[in-house]
Amino acid sequence: MKRRMLLALAAAPALARAADLPDHPVVMIVPYAPGGSADVLARVIAPAMGEALGQSVVVELRPGAGGNIGAAHVAEGARADGTTLLFASISLSTAPALQRLSFDPLRDLVPVAGLGAIPSLMVVSPESPYRSLGDVLAAARARPGAITYGSSGPGTGSHLAGALLAAQAGVELTHVPYRGSGAVYPDLIARRIDILLDVMGSSAGQVTAGAVRALAISAAERASAFPAVPTIAESGVPGFEFLTWFGFFARSGTPEPARRALEVALLRAFAAPAVQEKLQQASAVPLPARGTEFGHWYAGEVARWQGLVRQGKLARID
Repeated sequence: MKRRMLLALAAAPALARAADLPDHPVVMIVPYAPGGSADVLARVIAPAMGEALGQSVVVELRPGAGGNIGAAHVAEGARADGTTLLFASISLSTAPALQRLSFDPLRDLVPVAGLGAIPSLMVVSPESPYRSLGDVLAAARARPGAITYGSSGPGTGSHLAGALLAAQAGVELTHVPYRGSGAVYPDLIARRIDILLDVMGSSAGQVTAGAVRALAISAAERASAFPAVPTIAESGVPGFEFLTWFGFFARSGTPEPARRALEVALLRAFAAPAVQEKLQQASAVPLPARGTEFGHWYAGEVARWQGLVRQGKLARID
C-alpha cells in the first residue's frame, strides 16, 4: 500500500463516538465465500474496528449470487441503526448493469468508507502449456471457446475480469463458475480449466507456494511483489486494467451520527499495522476513504459498468 494512503488514514479523528450506536455488537456482513480476500480482510479489520469503537464487531458470511444475497440482506433486511455493515466489493458496482436486483444499491445503501482496490493475477497450472498471455490469446483465436476460465461465481470479480479480458482482446473464452475461489484451484492445478484471474489477496500465496504460475497482472503497472510478471496491457491487450475494490456500506436511513461513528472507526482500523500489512501484501491501491468521497467514486463506477453494457462491450448475465 502506498504511503500516501497510510498517512491519509492516520489523519482520521482519534475516537469514534460509540455512544451514537446501539449498545450491542456491530455485524459486518461479508457476502462472499469463506477464505477469499474479503473474508481475510474482514477478519483483520473487525478487531481493529472494535477497538476503535469500544464494542464488538462480528464478521458474518452470507455468500451467494455473486455477493447479491448478502448485499440484499443489508439493503432490505438490516436495521438502519448502524449495527449492520456490508463489506462490499466490485460486484456491488457491476450488478446494477449486469444482473436483476431486488434492491437499488444507490438508493438503499449509504457509503461509509472505502478501503482499497486490488489487482488480479492471471494464473495457470504449473503444467500448463501456456507460458504467457500471448499464448492464451493465440490459442483462443485458433479455437474460439475452447479456452476456459474459472471464477468464484457469476458476477464476482474473477468472472468479470475474464469477461472484460475476452471483450477487450476480441476472443471467446468459456466461463466456468465455482462457489468461491478456493474451489477453483484444484481444477486449475489439475488442468480441468485453463486460466483463472484471481485477486492478489488470495492468488499471490498460491503463486509464491508454487501451486500455480502467474502469466500477467491486471493492474496498470507491474507489482513490486512480482516484478517479472508483466501487465495484461503490455502482454497484448493495450489499456486493460481491472481492480477489485473493497468498501463499506450501511442501510440507507442510518442516522448520520451513527454512520459517522462507523466511518471514524473504520478509518482508524484501516490504519492499523495488521490491516496495512495485508493491503501491502495484496498490492492494494488507495480509494477515496471517507464516506462522501467514496460514495461519489462508487456512483461513478456504477455508471462506468452501465456504459460498458450499453456500448455492447459486456453482456448481462441474468
